[in-house]
Amino acid sequence: MRCYLISDNVDTLMGMRLAGVEGEVVHTAQEVVTALHNAYKRKDIATVFITEKLSLLCEDAVRRYKETVPMPLLVTIPDRHGSTDVTDSLSRYLRETIGIHI
Repeated sequence: MRCYLISDNVDTLMGMRLAGVEGEVVHTAQEVVTALHNAYKRKDIATVFITEKLSLLCEDAVRRYKETVPMPLLVTIPDRHGSTDVTDSLSRYLRETIGIHI
């Protein structure tokens, strides 16, 4: 099984390609949704990485895929500018998916 990257910048894609991960660079919300849809249709992909900036751009679509589709696994990764507060994003995810406030 393979990994796939949906990125907002070429530098991240090039770095992941060095590790054998293919992917694409997108910039708009519609491009993100299309890229997610295409990646989820492929049977050879086990994990889809999406940069944090794009994940925030399409929060509803990303959440919908994470909550309803078991494979491939959708993982948000920090972009080249670093990461937002991990505790805050984890708390928000738990609150939205199962209603737990921590």
